[in-house]
This record gives sequence, structure tokens and C-alpha cells, in this order.
Amino acid sequence: MTIGIDKLSFYTSEYVLDLVDLAQKRGDDPDKYTIGIGQDKQAVIPNYEDVVTMGANAAVQIVEEDDRKNIDMIIFATESGIDNSKSSALYVQKLLKLSEFSRTIEIKQACYAGTYGVMQARDYVATHPDKRVLVIASDIARYGLGTPGEVTQGGGAIAMIIAKNPKIAAINPDSVYMSQDVADFWRPIDRSEAIVDGHLSTDIYKEMFLTLWKRYQQQTGYVLDDFLGFAFHLPYTKMGKKAFSQIINEANESRQELLSENLIASQKFSRDVGNLYTGSVYLSLLSLLTYGQELAGGDRLAIFSYGSGAEAELYSITLQENFHEYVLGNVIEKKLAKRIKVSVDEYEKIFSDQLYDSHRNVTSDFKNKEYFEFLGWKNGERQYN
Repeated sequence: MTIGIDKLSFYTSEYVLDLVDLAQKRGDDPDKYTIGIGQDKQAVIPNYEDVVTMGANAAVQIVEEDDRKNIDMIIFATESGIDNSKSSALYVQKLLKLSEFSRTIEIKQACYAGTYGVMQARDYVATHPDKRVLVIASDIARYGLGTPGEVTQGGGAIAMIIAKNPKIAAINPDSVYMSQDVADFWRPIDRSEAIVDGHLSTDIYKEMFLTLWKRYQQQTGYVLDDFLGFAFHLPYTKMGKKAFSQIINEANESRQELLSENLIASQKFSRDVGNLYTGSVYLSLLSLLTYGQELAGGDRLAIFSYGSGAEAELYSITLQENFHEYVLGNVIEKKLAKRIKVSVDEYEKIFSDQLYDSHRNVTSDFKNKEYFEFLGWKNGERQYN
């Protein structure tokens, strides 16, 4: 039985910051951001958006009536959780009017958790072939104003439906994975911004990728020429390039050229959105599926998922026939083009206006638009529309 990604969607805020403007405001050379880091723009998340609203807004694009009948598990991956007890999946279940006869779980391991959710969904469908699983990876990357990590902020959500006979891609049973206790990135529960050792994180990312690539080859017998492209976890796009440069010479000359083109293709959405944490690697996949060259049914792509702290997994997917018909890349491209550009001063105000204090009854700056919104706090409870 073939199991994999049947549907895939993405959502982010209506506001965007040009990183050239940020560089100039911070007194930096714009090339440091656009070339050195590999980022052009960054999603700015207003206080009426959170991981729940973004996850629901991503999922509503792909959840149809047939899905409502057969989804009985919602897996929500995030490291920007809104409650230390209640799962974000419960809020999504209610907003999307999904069946109460469902499992609703939230999972966490830095940026890696979305991949664990995908693997759990695949295994569940294997034993329940008539069921479908909704997997959401939703996050807001915050490092603080004027910090070294500011340029790698962003936010948004990826939603996927995992099912048998998938329309987009089969998930192959060839995963290799590893974990190490590393202090490269973490966020204590009393902090809204992460603590980061950027250089260490880059080093561990590259080491884990190379270790898992060698292990993957040993276990599967595949070589680099067997792949048409790679999707990487991209806290910033240069990170994927740094990892991939370690193995690119293993491919023949023509395949190196194609893989390099498709690496650029996999980065396009991330360059315009920024860091999604748990959803980042799947935004990279969505970008690759949208802009990749010479992709066709039967082709094999690799996915490298990494979460600081640290955990990583490498596996492959096989594209299905006519997969292009089910990829919403053009829709996403148009939505990104319509975003409202904010000045650095406006961005700083939005950044500082987040509503973290549940002890006060307060309303957000919600717009009463057609998408789901966080309305604010009432008696310590989050209110949604």
C-alpha cells in the first residue's frame, strides 16, 4: 500500500518586512542579509495571528467534505505553543468543525517535530488504511529586536493530509535519524525569545546531515545521482546550501547542475517568508514542487529535517503521476505577492504588541476578515473567530 502526502498547503501573515530596509535601519550591509544569509523578506506576525490561526488557515485550504469524514487524527507540531497543557490541535479541530471522535495531539522537538508528525501519520494510516491524518506544522520564529538572529525570524504554517494512494508523493520507508543533547538553541518556558548559539547550530546541522547521508547510503544503496532534488530545513536559505555543498561532488556533472538548480528552487518561498521552525522543511518541499526543474512522477526527492537541541531525520519521497495538478504553489505565489509591506518602525511595533499576558482581558487588533483570527483573552481563555 502506498502512503504519503495527499494534500499540502501553506499560510502566513498578510504583513511582510523587506530585509534590505531592516539592514539599513540596523546599519548593516544589505548583502549580509540577502547574500550572506540568503533571505530577502520576512513574514511579520500581528497579534491577531498565532500558531492556531495560522495552522487552521493553512488546513482549511485542503480539508474538504470527504476529509472531514475520514480524518480522525490531528497532529500539531510547534515550538510556539500557546498552552502548557491544552493541545493546539483541539482548537483547530473546533475551528475546522472536524469530528469530535478524533485524536488531537501537540508534539514538540524544536524544528524537527513536523517530520515526526508525518511519520506517525504514515504509520497510523498503514494500520488504518481508510483513515486520513491532518498534520500541521505551525510556528512563529522570534529572536528579539536588534539581535543577531533577528534576520532569521518569520512565521507561518504548513498543513498536510497523509493518506493512502496519495496524489502528491509517497513517503518511502527508508528513514535514518539521530539525536544528540546539544545546547545550540532552546527556549525556557519563561521566555518568548529563544537562546541561540548560531555557529554551533550550523556546525551540528552540517554534521548531522553528512552523518545521516552516509548512513542512508549504507542502508539503502542509493547514491546522489538517484535523486532529482533535496528539501532542507531552512532557518535561512544559506543553511541548506552549506549542508548540500558537502556532498554535491558525489553526483555526475549533469546531475550536479540539475540538483543545484533545484536547490535554488527549493529556497524561493523561504527567501520571501523566513523561518517557520517546524514547517520550514515542508515549505522548502512545497517550493521545490512548485519551481523544480525536470520533476515527474516516479522521481525521488530527499528530505532533511533538523531540529536544534538536536534531532535530525533524512528520508525520501517518490513523486506521483500528475502531482503538479495538486500542488498549490501558484496560489501561494499570488498570495505572497499581495502582502502588505511594513516599515521597520511598523514591524517593531507589531513585534512588541504580542499578547502574552493571560491575566488581563484584552482584545487583539483583529480585522474581522474571512480567515481565522485570535481575538484576545477573556478570563484567561484564548478567544478565536
